[in-house]
Amino acid sequence: MDYTTSDDKTTADSGDEAGDNAALTSEQIDDLKAQAAKADENWNRFLRVTADLENFRKRAAREREEAVRYANESLIKKLIPVLDNFEMAIAAASQAPAQAETNQSLQTGVAMIQHQLKNALLETGLEELDAAGKTFDPNWHEAVDQRETTEFAEGQVMQQLRKGYKLRDRLIRPATVVVARKPAT
Repeated sequence: MDYTTSDDKTTADSGDEAGDNAALTSEQIDDLKAQAAKADENWNRFLRVTADLENFRKRAAREREEAVRYANESLIKKLIPVLDNFEMAIAAASQAPAQAETNQSLQTGVAMIQHQLKNALLETGLEELDAAGKTFDPNWHEAVDQRETTEFAEGQVMQQLRKGYKLRDRLIRPATVVVARKPAT
């Protein structure tokens, strides 16, 4: 019969554990250190992959939003020359000398169609760039000529040959302009 108390067993058990700890070899300690290093490496990799995934989600959402925002860009690029042709037709009709009444009604009809198309494009976010009289900006203007003049300051747009357009904040077509320069003395 065993008459030992539970306190005696605890002391005996703790003695056995202390013996087990003392029995860990340096090889086992090195193995534990390697496993801890591997666990740290895996944790750091997990954090990087999680951050990469979050960045991917944000980038994908931004790209999706931009795609929706500029979805009509190719259509608008095709319609801008139509606006140009309307403006040329109105200018030509206003300069034609014969048949004033017929010419006036044609000019009015074309102007109404142009106005309607322009309003529809404005509602989609298209904005005209008016360059006349402004300082030349290569980000928004395309210079096709420079002319000597004293009427305009050097670097100022003295004539706009073709309107520029932007869709929201993105340039669709730069304004084609003639830029002033000082006369040679």
